[in-house]
Amino acid sequence: MTSLLTRAQYRSATGPCLRNRARQGAARVGIGGPPGSGKTALLEQIIPRLIRRGVDVGVITNDLATQEDAERIKRSGLIDPARVMAVETGPSPHAAIGDDPSVNLRAVSELEARFASLDLILIESGGDSLASAFSSELVDYWLFVIDAAGGIDITRKKGLGVLKSDLLVINKADLAPHVRVDLQHMVSDASRVRGERPVLVTNCHTGKGVDSVVDRIAAELLLFD
Repeated sequence: MTSLLTRAQYRSATGPCLRNRARQGAARVGIGGPPGSGKTALLEQIIPRLIRRGVDVGVITNDLATQEDAERIKRSGLIDPARVMAVETGPSPHAAIGDDPSVNLRAVSELEARFASLDLILIESGGDSLASAFSSELVDYWLFVIDAAGGIDITRKKGLGVLKSDLLVINKADLAPHVRVDLQHMVSDASRVRGERPVLVTNCHTGKGVDSVVDRIAAELLLFD
């Protein structure tokens, strides 16, 4: 059986354990998507799964003018609150993860200074439009979360997040039949416009499908023995 090695464990044996990356330090995964799509709920499902695999995790959340998401994660009991930082982006959350990610890069530096053993930093964007995207200067890999209850138009209209994210997550799968959304049609549309880029379906209320998201992150950024 394969098992995840933390960065410290792997370095002690063979050198750096993080791959597909040009920079030093912890790997960074962005989680973007429109307001209400379930980004924070996905974070709450991902964090304990990564920790159980031995990954040393930090979290940065972005909000327009509050620290609500960071406070929610801190109160959850899922992670040491000191490992969670909040960024207030003001009215342009897309810029803080894209054109000018300096405020998030400062948060990354501060988190890495506090915890030198970090393997992975999860960066949640503020709620924004389908056109938002993470800068490669900020993250190594990014997810875009959409809500099945938002309708099949989301995938068909080909927003930047739907097209360019490394992984598209269609969340709230359980709501699809209640709003007359053909979930398989939605997945098919997304797969068609994304080409070879993967699409996964989740229900973050129950955790269904989240293991596959974590597997994908691990396969892309973390080495196994």
